[in-house]
Amino acid sequence: MSVLLLIVGFVLVIKGADFLVDGGSSLAKKLHISDLVVGLTVVAFGTSLPELSVNITASMNGSSEIAITNILGSNTANILLILGISAIVFPLTVTHGTVYKEIPFSLLAALVLAVMAGDKIIDGKITSELSRIDGLILLAFFVIFIYYTAGIAQDTSTMTEQVNKNIYSLKKSATLITTGLILLVFGGNWIVSGAIDIAHYFNISESVIGATIVAVGTSIPELATSVVAAFKKNPEIAVGNVVGSNIFNIFFILGISSVIKPLPIHSSDILHFAAVIIASMFLFIFMFTGKRKIIDRWEGWLLLSGYVIYIFLILII
Repeated sequence: MSVLLLIVGFVLVIKGADFLVDGGSSLAKKLHISDLVVGLTVVAFGTSLPELSVNITASMNGSSEIAITNILGSNTANILLILGISAIVFPLTVTHGTVYKEIPFSLLAALVLAVMAGDKIIDGKITSELSRIDGLILLAFFVIFIYYTAGIAQDTSTMTEQVNKNIYSLKKSATLITTGLILLVFGGNWIVSGAIDIAHYFNISESVIGATIVAVGTSIPELATSVVAAFKKNPEIAVGNVVGSNIFNIFFILGISSVIKPLPIHSSDILHFAAVIIASMFLFIFMFTGKRKIIDRWEGWLLLSGYVIYIFLILII
C-alpha cells in the first residue's frame, strides 16, 4: 500500500504541476501580470501547501524535528536539486529584479531564521527554539514580502515576452490552477505518507526522515512544477516558484508553525541551517558566473552535485 501511495502520488503531482503552470502562465498573460509575480505567489504558495500541511500536523503532534528539518531540507532541495535539474533541462534566464531583490530576500530569510534559532545557543544553552514571538516576527517579514510582490505586479518592467503560450479564459485558468493545487496537495501528502511508512519500517530517525524523505516528498510539487516550466521554456515560473517557495516556507510556514507551538532547535540541525544558507549564497553567486543572470547547465550540475554531498553528510553525521 505504501508503494502504491508513492506511485499514485507521483502521477498526481506531475499532472498537477502541468495544470498549475498552464493555468498560471495563462493568468499572467490575461491579467497582464508578469510570470515572475505568478511564480512568486500563486505557484509558490500552491507548491508550498504540502510543507504547510505537514508542518502544522507535526507542530500540533509535537514532532518538532520533522517540522524544522522538513522546511530546511525542502529549501535546500529547492535550490540544489530542483533548480539544478531545471537548469540541466533548460538554462534558466533570471530577471534583474530576481537577481538583486528576490534571491537576496530568500537569503535574508535563511539568515533571519538562523539568528532566531541561535539566539539562545549564544547565551550558553545547548538548544534553542523558535518561540511564538519569533513566529510573529517571521510572519511580519512575510507581510513585507507580499507588499513587495504586490508592488512589482503593477511594474510593467517585470513583464517578459510570452510567445506561443495557450491563453485561456479567466474561468478556465482558475479551474486549471485550482485543479493543479488539489492534485499537488493530495499527491504530495500521499508521497510523504508512503515514504514515512517505508522509512519507519527500516528504523530511520525522525530527523533524517524530515530532512530527506519528507523534505524531498513535500518538494515534489516544486520539482515537478519547475521542471515542467523549464521544458515549456518558461524560466520565470521555474525560478520564481523556487525562490518564492523558499520565502513562503521560512516566513509563512515556520512562522505559523512556531506560533501554534514553539519549535525546539537541536545542535544536530546546524548542518541543515548551514546547507540552506550556503545553497542560497551559491544561487546568488551563480548570477554573476558564466553568462550573467543565467543558471547554465554546468551550474545546474554543480547545484545537483551539492545536493548529493548534502545527503551524504546527513547519512554519515
